[in-house]
Amino acid sequence: MDKSFILNKTSSRSLARRGQLFTAHGKVETPVFCPVGSQATVKTLTPEDLKSVNINMILSNTYHLYLRPGIPIIKEMGGLHKFMNWDGVILTDSGGYQIFSLANLRKLDEGGVSFRSHIDG
Repeated sequence: MDKSFILNKTSSRSLARRGQLFTAHGKVETPVFCPVGSQATVKTLTPEDLKSVNINMILSNTYHLYLRPGIPIIKEMGGLHKFMNWDGVILTDSGGYQIFSLANLRKLDEGGVSFRSHIDG
């Protein structure tokens, strides 16, 4: 894979642009609608449902996956793609939003951040 992103078109009137993002799990045309599967699933839809409407990327939330099911279970299942039964692209966020939204449950220092679970303390 020579390039991970190709810019196909730009607007002369705005900052809008179209492109293609290339990953090991597929190509994504941008801009893109990306369904949210915070806890490793897009609620009410199967992977087949998503593929049938040409969805090839899902957003998942690192913080929620860290809490449930947890890193050991995801590793045991063979990684996030196998755990989710999804062979397409997965975009995971950094969990950085929770640094602000869960300020009362976090400890922040020079070494990073640690959280007390909002689920069970």
